[in-house]
Amino acid sequence: MSSHGTDPEDVDATFAAIVADLRAEGVGEFVDEPAEPRADRIPPEPAPPPEPEPADPSWRGGGTTWEDTVFGEDPAEDEHYVPPEPPPLPRPGKGAFIVLLFFLVGLFLLIAPGLIGITQSLGTPLGILSLATALALLLLRVKQGPPDGADPSNGAQV
Repeated sequence: MSSHGTDPEDVDATFAAIVADLRAEGVGEFVDEPAEPRADRIPPEPAPPPEPEPADPSWRGGGTTWEDTVFGEDPAEDEHYVPPEPPPLPRPGKGAFIVLLFFLVGLFLLIAPGLIGITQSLGTPLGILSLATALALLLLRVKQGPPDGADPSNGAQV
């Protein structure tokens, strides 16, 4: 491209120079359009936009209209799905009762130690110790490693 001696700060002049270089190389020419643009040429009026086609009554090929799809009856209500019964909750073991006991005693000693005749200065450390014991026992109950009966050399299990 050739430079037309335009100031780089004059963006409009720089753009006009780039467009002139491209037109000189033949970029943007059409067969029915003259090579040199004429200043007296008036561009044709744009054609009015085409009328939109009416919406397809079988919206997305489902055989129902859009309004029926959005505002109509819920097809899931017609099927009357009944979920299966959930499995019963597992029975808590002795360890769970011990953890719960330490937790409740710790909360009681922190909140109201005076109800059993202990001062606040003695109830607070005992309550914190009881809560820490409950937390430690709870963490010790967490199972580590693969599930029972799994082959550890078999790789990842889902």
